[in-house]
Amino acid sequence: MKYLFTISICLITILLAEGSVNTTKIPNFKLKMLDGKKMTMNELLEDGPVLIDFWATWCKPCLKGMRFLDGFHAKYAETGFKVLSINQDTPKSLSKVKSTVRSRKFNFLVAMDPNKQISEKLNARLLPTTLLVNHAGEIVWRHQGYMAGDEVEIEHQIQRVLNLSKSEEN
Repeated sequence: MKYLFTISICLITILLAEGSVNTTKIPNFKLKMLDGKKMTMNELLEDGPVLIDFWATWCKPCLKGMRFLDGFHAKYAETGFKVLSINQDTPKSLSKVKSTVRSRKFNFLVAMDPNKQISEKLNARLLPTTLLVNHAGEIVWRHQGYMAGDEVEIEHQIQRVLNLSKSEEN
């Protein structure tokens, strides 16, 4: 009987966890931007949805995917959509971040999280982790890792949150 009860609790927990992605409200973090300015998540969400991407300079899959994210940042800017990349380099390697962003000519927003406080709160343990946050501040999509071709699904999710997708399939 105990075994059956334990299995039931586990299944309920799994079902609740899976459904919670659509209703998780993002906290109003204070962000230290690469340029030294400070912003909050609420300020970023004022104009529209935000795609948050956790990355590090040493993460090759992160850097491969970021070129597409930069393109999406530019392509959908008129809708109020933004890409916010949150760097996870340690305090020792933070100096590499600015040169990496500059050399690759990325134009999206870059914030620093060297102590991983934000990534821990948002359960972003694997790099890259990508979260799509709607205008209301709800995390509506989560993706971990990057492989060639993932950019197609990422763009589909961006279009869906912007109500630009041609079909409403999940």
